[in-house]
Amino acid sequence: MSIILGIDPGSRVTGYGVINTVGSKHEYIASGCIRVKGETLPEKLKYIFDGVNQIIETYIPQEMAIEQVFMSKNADSALKLGQARGAAMVAGTFHDLPVFEYAARRVKQSVVGKGSADKTQVQHMVTLLLKLAATPQADAADALAIALCHANSRLSMIKMGGANAVRRGRVRTV
Repeated sequence: MSIILGIDPGSRVTGYGVINTVGSKHEYIASGCIRVKGETLPEKLKYIFDGVNQIIETYIPQEMAIEQVFMSKNADSALKLGQARGAAMVAGTFHDLPVFEYAARRVKQSVVGKGSADKTQVQHMVTLLLKLAATPQADAADALAIALCHANSRLSMIKMGGANAVRRGRVRTV
């Protein structure tokens, strides 16, 4: 059993998604959005830090996954996104959580099967995969997709580790 917190960082809206994963089974725990308040950038970053901190204290995840910064045509937007990511990552490391980063294309590929999927496709697949009664808001769905991507990546690494042990003539049981 592993509780994973997924974060879709943003300077105005930061999405979060919490799932419990056991092997290849994933269970929805919670999701939502931190709607950032504050006048100055430092106030906004503190709001993100405090919000992620509160989510971690509430759901006690064992791991955190976050979307990597992508290069934007607008340098100012990319910089603000990077700072929002930093505030969320510091909240995770403050609680000694291992933090994993995933590119947006990899997240979409993992959840939808297509790296160029749009937000509605991600929302649809997250709703199906987690058997949700309603479609989550776009930023929350992205965060859930990041958590699912991490869960799937973890499972693949575990399987590859087992396959490598078999190839070397050693089989480990866990």
